[in-house]
Amino acid sequence: MAVLRPFRALRPAPEYAQQVAALPYDVMNSQEAKEMAKDNPFSFLHVDRAEIDLPEGTGLYDEAVYRKAASNLRELEDRGILREDPTPCYYIYRQIMGERAQAGIVGCASIDDYESGVIKKHELTVAEKEEDRVRHVDVCDANTGPIFLAFRENAVISEFQSRKMRETAPDSDFTAEDGVRHTVWVISDPEEIRMLEEAFRATPCFYIADGHHRSASAYRVGKKRRDAHPGYTGTEEFNFFLSVVFPSEELSIWDYNRVVRDLGGLTEEEFLERISASFEISRAEGAVRPPQPHTFGLLLSGTWYLLRAKEGSFDPGDPVERLDVSILQNNLLSPVLGIEDPRTDRRISFVGGVRGLAELEKLVGEGCACAFSMFPTTLADLMDIADAGKIMPPKSTWFEPKLRSGLFIHRLS
Repeated sequence: MAVLRPFRALRPAPEYAQQVAALPYDVMNSQEAKEMAKDNPFSFLHVDRAEIDLPEGTGLYDEAVYRKAASNLRELEDRGILREDPTPCYYIYRQIMGERAQAGIVGCASIDDYESGVIKKHELTVAEKEEDRVRHVDVCDANTGPIFLAFRENAVISEFQSRKMRETAPDSDFTAEDGVRHTVWVISDPEEIRMLEEAFRATPCFYIADGHHRSASAYRVGKKRRDAHPGYTGTEEFNFFLSVVFPSEELSIWDYNRVVRDLGGLTEEEFLERISASFEISRAEGAVRPPQPHTFGLLLSGTWYLLRAKEGSFDPGDPVERLDVSILQNNLLSPVLGIEDPRTDRRISFVGGVRGLAELEKLVGEGCACAFSMFPTTLADLMDIADAGKIMPPKSTWFEPKLRSGLFIHRLS
């Protein structure tokens, strides 16, 4: 059964929450982070992307970056911008973006659950990125970015969460520069905490929706601390890592579209002829947002087409092979365009659906050969694959809104 433990969060005083809260470290590069944090000394990017405060040319993985991150974190606390709660609490974190709203419980998941598979994974990690976060967590002595977890519906938790948001005043409530509203409620009542602990123990498992590198690094730091403290009891904070756990019905996944720079030497006529072996092709009047699974939009020289995967082009019984990203990869990107590994091939790039189909039209208009609009992967797909112990293809999911960093920090000691 899953564990989600309350903790004493280090978090911004309500009047500073909007200034502190920052997008996750991995959705921007250093230059973009520097621009975002400009004129805002309280931005959490000074912790998560501390290279922005070091001389130009400092390596991303230089030891000075991690020391500066820890120093900046201490300074935010010393100045009273961040304060630690006096007792362990849970927290409700709600985000509203346009018509979409999602709310989850903030607490600490267990590294033992991660190791045993109670926390289920669906993605491989990149060694260099994982090592970066290991060093960041270890030197800062804190989990600074939350792991985005999901669980199958639990009526007790969902009903409590809805009532708490409806009947009590939030601790902080602000709208960020991108228009997303962020609201936090504190759950400090001992009876409510006990009820939630028991409800989570009745939850069979958690699924990593986003944050495989952060969870892997938190696990590794926890194991490292155990090795350094052979008498550990299992209750120490380093045995747990910062998470926001969402009921699956609260979440939706955006489409994750593809743009390809060239046709691999094929003419447009040859390209369309080749793909007709696996797809039914029909010309569309305008931009194509795929109407259902196993359909795709193709933008080629300013013209949109609707593609439908033909019977026999995939195995409907395999949770990975029946994904639209797999169908496109196995029947078109690899055999027709020669893109064998989309993780490393520079001919392909990926566009989150939040940027809209107009972004695909812009990129093709600027010289890319073609673009594909995708039907979104579902959360049920993600959970089925994780339950089967399989790995999703790269760039299968895009979650919005992103969890902001800096609203909750979990100390390891």
